[in-house]
Amino acid sequence: MREEATPMNRAFRHSIRLAASLAVAAGLLAVAPRPARAQASVDPPLDLTGYWVSVVTEGWRHRMVVPERGDYESTAMTPAAIAVADAWDPAADEAAGEECRWYGAGGVMRIPGRLHITWEDADTLRIDTDAGSQTRLFHFDPSVEPPEEPAWQGHSVAEWIRAEGGREPNSVPSGRLKVVTDHLRMGYIRRNGVPYSDQTVMTEYFFAFDEPNGDRWLILTTFYDDPVYMTRRFMESTHFKQEADEGGWNPTPCSAYR
Repeated sequence: MREEATPMNRAFRHSIRLAASLAVAAGLLAVAPRPARAQASVDPPLDLTGYWVSVVTEGWRHRMVVPERGDYESTAMTPAAIAVADAWDPAADEAAGEECRWYGAGGVMRIPGRLHITWEDADTLRIDTDAGSQTRLFHFDPSVEPPEEPAWQGHSVAEWIRAEGGREPNSVPSGRLKVVTDHLRMGYIRRNGVPYSDQTVMTEYFFAFDEPNGDRWLILTTFYDDPVYMTRRFMESTHFKQEADEGGWNPTPCSAYR
């Protein structure tokens, strides 16, 4: 049976092609360092501002419900990570004040919910999440100092990927936002305690495009490099659809139980 070419199906296929392209570039070719563009909010190649809602096109049973302890399918866990996940206890996390472990930068974008993206200032892009009421700041100024202590959202340095002719020599498509995040507190990439460590470096690529019917989609491709809890580079792709206004916006606090 031929699959109907719906906007969601097209977005999913587009994300697969994009993820494959980024995987080759991120895994095999280094992105050349460059200074951040002054006044990053002026004439960016991609407008990410607005309200966005999750569209769960993959990983449904690990995102829409809390997986059972021991359900670690498709992860790249070391024995140390398995030991942490096997000991997962939401009540203990709540009692220890660690109820935000699932809402750190390594997990919060995978939680079904909404994003509000704005410019904090000319060189700082801001993402607020209604899940956990978290705030991520993407600094285009590389001189901004990281926090003294690891934080749930870590320290994120951003740059636009733009090049004449549409592609950089490293094969990463232009017109994307690249964000590298470190200085993270240990958290979970899944709600059932699958961990990432405080040594994790996350590399994210944001890309948005419009469908003929007027829908606007955001595709986030995330690479995790964690020498403590992952046996190899781990990748996930997450999709969002833009909303017309803040009507569905519903900030909630962190909870180890949802």
